[in-house]
Amino acid sequence: MATRTKSRKRIDDVSILRSDTLAGIPWLLHGFSTRRGGVSEAYGGDALNLGITHEDTRQAVSQNRRLFFERLGAVTPAGDPWPSVAMRQVHSSLIHRVDEVPARPIQGDGMVTNRAGIVLSVRAADCLPVLLADPLRRAVGAFHAGWRGTLARIVEKGVGEFRRQFGSDPADLVVAIGPGIHRCCYEVSEDFRDQFRGQFSYADALFEEVFSSDPVRRKYPLLFMNQRAPGHGEPPRKLHLDLVEANRRQLLEAGVRAENIWISELCTSCRTDLLFSHRKEKGVTGRMMGAVGIAD
Repeated sequence: MATRTKSRKRIDDVSILRSDTLAGIPWLLHGFSTRRGGVSEAYGGDALNLGITHEDTRQAVSQNRRLFFERLGAVTPAGDPWPSVAMRQVHSSLIHRVDEVPARPIQGDGMVTNRAGIVLSVRAADCLPVLLADPLRRAVGAFHAGWRGTLARIVEKGVGEFRRQFGSDPADLVVAIGPGIHRCCYEVSEDFRDQFRGQFSYADALFEEVFSSDPVRRKYPLLFMNQRAPGHGEPPRKLHLDLVEANRRQLLEAGVRAENIWISELCTSCRTDLLFSHRKEKGVTGRMMGAVGIAD
């Protein structure tokens, strides 16, 4: 009895995020993990690290994944976690249809399925986890959208896979974009803008030039207006990429309705108290998951 009580308390401690768009679909399970409520001693203790990393143990990651799937409700009547499919993510636009759990890890950054009882998941720690669902055709997908995948149109191609595999109408799709690095913290080099200009007519709208990546300076610019010595030029401008807007625009261009797109307001770099951030934590961090599945 004591063991079950401790286990139940631990599951209840697991902090996950859900979107309004997907929560309204009765047959669908989904969630975005945070860094809270796990068993990993790395990354501050009690961390819910769901990725294999140098700092953590495989045993801890395995326990964390079980806790996460139980918290989602992705368990059989016997209490066993649903089989799950994760990819060897390579920042690509490779998308797979999953009809059964593969014997070996698949390489790519997107998956779609209409089979019940399987969890599709993507790992992230600044990149965007993007979940799609077709409420009419009972199909779901999970996509990993970093800047390379975004440049390769991963979510736009994901909508295309729903049309090809399940006959979906993009206007019926509902989408949840989970926590990731936001424009406020995503400083990039000028060549990023050049690459995006080569792919998207609206590329310039995805970038912002700011005087500093300091959030205080950006929020209260008037405080810094008179700090330059006379005769000195403006301080160097920094270029920031809006990865969230880049993926939202792709979805809109692919035919998804704006009201069907839910976006987490949480920036991984701003909220390392709650989320893992590869950039903010200089690579020494865990991984979160976005996961989705179809109930029987």
